[in-house]
Amino acid sequence: MAPTAAMEIYFDGLLTEPRLDHPEGIAVHPNDGSVWCGGERGQIFRIAEGKIEQVASTDGFCLGIAFSHTGDLYICDLAHAAVLRMDGQTGELARFADGAGELRFVSPNFVLVDAAGRVYVSDNGVPNQPGPGVFRFDPDGSGELWHPGPFNFANGMALSPDGRTLFVVESWARRVVAVPIAGDGTSGTASAVVELPEMIPDGLAFDVHGRLYVACYEPSQILTVDPATGDWAVLARDPDAHMLCHPTNIAFREDRLLAANLGRWHVTSIDVGVAGVPVPPPAS
Repeated sequence: MAPTAAMEIYFDGLLTEPRLDHPEGIAVHPNDGSVWCGGERGQIFRIAEGKIEQVASTDGFCLGIAFSHTGDLYICDLAHAAVLRMDGQTGELARFADGAGELRFVSPNFVLVDAAGRVYVSDNGVPNQPGPGVFRFDPDGSGELWHPGPFNFANGMALSPDGRTLFVVESWARRVVAVPIAGDGTSGTASAVVELPEMIPDGLAFDVHGRLYVACYEPSQILTVDPATGDWAVLARDPDAHMLCHPTNIAFREDRLLAANLGRWHVTSIDVGVAGVPVPPPAS
């Protein structure tokens, strides 16, 4: 486990104006490296050079957020049960999707954009009522239910570095599953990568070496996972839920892993020391 000294506050928004309001989503801008977060009242924040600004608002409740390679920002919104898109050039915010066909989102939780600009959205549905699923959309907003699950609260997602597998958190099943992506883009059968009893996993991220990181809402900790074996280890833990306080989504900014803390008003930074993160030993 990383010592407490390996963690620090990247940005403290407790008393700033605007205040960083219980962020769940976090993303790093692909061009300028600024850090973006969503707030519980629909705020969209930009953090750069130690300062915060509110650049837009959905007037809802922001969950997962993600940038495309062109700088468009996609936002999952709980209150609107929709995914919104903010144009990276104009800043215009518009509804992108609220489902596919006749199937509407129940609660779009997390969004990611692949190298081709396709947008994946997890719908967490109702806790402990497994159901669909993961949606996929083209940049024009046309889409489909890509994988029906059933998933027990589909949450954070991450693409493998080779783009051939989508990893999905099932928070209330307390596990992470892998969904193969076929050559034609269709989904394969989901299989469990790691079981995490007595934890509530939430967010996922890969580093440049293919190591998978899992943020746990409860207890407040971040794990490293070997996606090939399912072996896991604790990278950082905060039993006081202060430096890490119910971390949700995570994202890399160079060699720092940034964690949004839904339980507080700050972003935590963890120096994983890319070359220094050990391959996890078998879980006990």
